[in-house]
Amino acid sequence: MKKLSIGLLPRIIIAILLGILLGNFLPIPLVRLFITFNGIFSEYLNFSIPLIIMGLVTIAIADIGKGAGRMLLVTALIAYGATLFAGFLSYFTGAAIFPSLIESGTPLETISEAQGILPYFSVAIPSLMNVMTALVLAFTLGLGLAHLSSSHLKNVARDFQDIIIKMISVVILPLLPIYIFGIFLNMTHSGQVFTILMVFIKIIGIIFLLHIFLLIFQYGLAALFVHKNPFKLLVRMLPAYFTALGTQSSAATIPVTLAQTIKNGVSSDIAGFVIPLCATIHLSGSTLKIVACALALMIMQGMPHDFSLFAGFIFMLGITMVAAPGVPGGAIMASLGILQSMLGFDESAQALMIALYIAMDSFGTACNVTGDGAIALIIDKVMGKKML
Repeated sequence: MKKLSIGLLPRIIIAILLGILLGNFLPIPLVRLFITFNGIFSEYLNFSIPLIIMGLVTIAIADIGKGAGRMLLVTALIAYGATLFAGFLSYFTGAAIFPSLIESGTPLETISEAQGILPYFSVAIPSLMNVMTALVLAFTLGLGLAHLSSSHLKNVARDFQDIIIKMISVVILPLLPIYIFGIFLNMTHSGQVFTILMVFIKIIGIIFLLHIFLLIFQYGLAALFVHKNPFKLLVRMLPAYFTALGTQSSAATIPVTLAQTIKNGVSSDIAGFVIPLCATIHLSGSTLKIVACALALMIMQGMPHDFSLFAGFIFMLGITMVAAPGVPGGAIMASLGILQSMLGFDESAQALMIALYIAMDSFGTACNVTGDGAIALIIDKVMGKKML
């Protein structure tokens, strides 16, 4: 018999629904059991974040640095600029709309803990280093490895990356639905779950409209360079868009994205260089989602969310996103560190960010890969074959 496999998104949805349904019925000893699990898991997640940054970002920076020349530099700058634009678009839209839609209320750390119920025991798991130390060290090692002629240390870093990816896929992601179940169980117990669900629905609707606007803008800009109808260019990329919806993977969609980009008139040499590279470094859709979700949760908790705070976060997020492709859980796992260090997200807020992000994961990936085609059009027009 075939083994029944349920994806991460359905498991998280089931966990949320069960947490809401059982929140008022489970006996106190069982509620305490899940509170105990959540306490231990949050400690482990906090311990893991610096390791995730070290394992993923170091090799991502080193691999990007393997290439050389102006083509790589120009493509990377355009992709980074597109990612920043998406982040600031998301922030300004959210700052204008979210306050009228989201009621500022109780901090998550109080509503995510069942009132008057304590865990059976707690376990402290101190992290090896703080998040900012891990980020700076990862960037330093990655840039250094990119320029080493020897591959020995890079192989060690790649093995460490494999360990971290295995930790995410075998430990963190399988246990995540139980953790989210515990959070919604506790929120139901404290009577705050309806507020959280309303925030989820409003954010998802606005982000979907934003990512459609972003794609139209990207192809409108590309059309100015190539003097073609932007909507025809965008429609031709729909096979890549829908492939990404199904696979939820930028890497798995590369063959389709490449074929459709060539059909849009980009030379095969340029497309063959730009599309695989942008699958790694261009994550406009993912950045748009993370910024909007983070802003909404901060407004809901009454946390400060001024422009200067988010500007630094968006610039750092654009760099950190290069570690996202190919990693189970994608961009949200790579961004946990700066969510914690720059925006002050605790474990409960991080868990809700993961749940929100995964609920829209397919659309973010589709936005990323479809936008890759627009970047290829611009590179093909500006740089041409002579730069290869």
